Amino acid sequence: MAGKKYQAALAQVEAGKLYSLPDAVGLIKKIAYAKFDETVEITMVLGVDPRKADQLVRGTIVLPHGLGKSKRVAVIASGDKQREAREAGADEVGGDDLVEKIKGGYFDFDAVIATPDMMKSVGTLGKILGPRGLMPNPKTGTVTMDVVKAIQETKAGKVEYRVDKTGVIHVPVGKVSFPPERIAENAKMLIDAVVKAKPATAKGKYVKKVNIATTMGPGVLLDAGALAA
Repeated sequence: MAGKKYQAALAQVEAGKLYSLPDAVGLIKKIAYAKFDETVEITMVLGVDPRKADQLVRGTIVLPHGLGKSKRVAVIASGDKQREAREAGADEVGGDDLVEKIKGGYFDFDAVIATPDMMKSVGTLGKILGPRGLMPNPKTGTVTMDVVKAIQETKAGKVEYRVDKTGVIHVPVGKVSFPPERIAENAKMLIDAVVKAKPATAKGKYVKKVNIATTMGPGVLLDAGALAA
């Protein structure tokens, strides 16, 4: 059973109504009730079959206004790339020593970047980093020789979107404390990126539902048609 505060918040959301993005952002800010600075998240239900490799919707974007906190970045590299990473502001830098440290239970980071030459060692961390969504991957720009750019983008608010096995994407787009226009601009950029990433083989309606919500609050349905236009 949902608590009284949640029920009071839910009562202010018109059932079945499709809200414009600015109206929805204003509403979720108004009804947010948690004592902490909640994360604002976009949920998109897509008309794709994620079991088919050619319908996997995934990618990364750098949100124009970031996520409200600078991510702690670990870089696994060798030689000069370690020095570059330190100078670029990486929070933890190492080679095989860092791989062993992670195996030993070290997780004081939000993102992992690796150079291609270290992937043989990093590959042994698959079962540890994979379930946490932290495994470096060339497709998301986290396996790269350009560690400086990767660190800068990650610190600036780079987020990954990836459809799960039920055809849904969940991505944070800011904090409740953000000005409404910043939340809206971050959300719009994410939605546009997902719309552009539509697989050529996807049949029928691609964006079925778009929802915006805070960590603790009820979801507010967005007018997906207007957003995708």
